[in-house]
Amino acid sequence: MLRERRLTRPRDFAALRSHGRAWSGKLLVLVARRNSLETSRVGLSVSKRVGKAVVRNLVKLRLRESIRRLDLREGWDILLIARKGAGDTDFHTLERSLNSLCRRARLVGSPAEEKNA
Repeated sequence: MLRERRLTRPRDFAALRSHGRAWSGKLLVLVARRNSLETSRVGLSVSKRVGKAVVRNLVKLRLRESIRRLDLREGWDILLIARKGAGDTDFHTLERSLNSLCRRARLVGSPAEEKNA
């Protein structure tokens, strides 16, 4: 992920957690909030509950690749929080979970599709 597409500051994470809207699934929680930028930024949170360092890094790698494949709408801050079972699943299951959450949050697709819905 490019640097300008990453959430890195603790205050951005805190603002997103306190003012964002959340959608949850079995493996992931997605928190989203509009930003005033022309790009969408994504942050990942994978705690020690998910597994040891190797497992956490693998989950982050899989999530980054899944995000790269998505056609995210611009102008959003997004936080992905991995749940306990995320370390035990394969890439495709994690990707399907992320796609489902992004569709529910209406973060994928073009703004024209949203107007027609």
